[in-house]
Amino acid sequence: MLLITGLGNPGKEYENTPHNAGFLCLESLKWNLSEKGYQVSDWENEEKLFHSEISKVKEGGELVCILQKPLTYMNRSGSAVKAIIKKFNVDQFVLLHDDLDIQLGKYKIQREKSPKGHNGVLSVEQSLGSTDFWRVRIGIENRGDRNIPGEEYVIRKYSKKDYEELLFVTETAAQELLSTIFPLK
Repeated sequence: MLLITGLGNPGKEYENTPHNAGFLCLESLKWNLSEKGYQVSDWENEEKLFHSEISKVKEGGELVCILQKPLTYMNRSGSAVKAIIKKFNVDQFVLLHDDLDIQLGKYKIQREKSPKGHNGVLSVEQSLGSTDFWRVRIGIENRGDRNIPGEEYVIRKYSKKDYEELLFVTETAAQELLSTIFPLK
């Protein structure tokens, strides 16, 4: 069983912000899985049980993957991830998240590497008691002179141009994840 979690913040006020890159990548992944012929459910609100919205991915009627959007807000994402891992027999885990250490328009798929000071990633690592999982690190850095503090920058709305670049890179990362790291078919 594969669990793929995208980090972000729920709510309209956080849409189109750098911090929601993980949610955007998860949406691309969901669409690509459907296009590849998997049975992919709509998002189900499982806030009471898993503190998340989830989408179930099936192949031939068998559950093979869960896509997760924690509804806990970024800094408490670990509890939502742990709840799913406890309930299902998850043997592979991938975390999709924004990364200020990487320039907007770029991404990295790596094991055990994470940005310094990313509280959402830290919450997941602490809840799992491990750093041994795959991460899709989506670059969001585009502050120019960097006079804007990171914690402020990640929740600002992107310009249309920057948001389109973020959409492009999340789609590219989702396609690579599907074709190289965890091909289910």
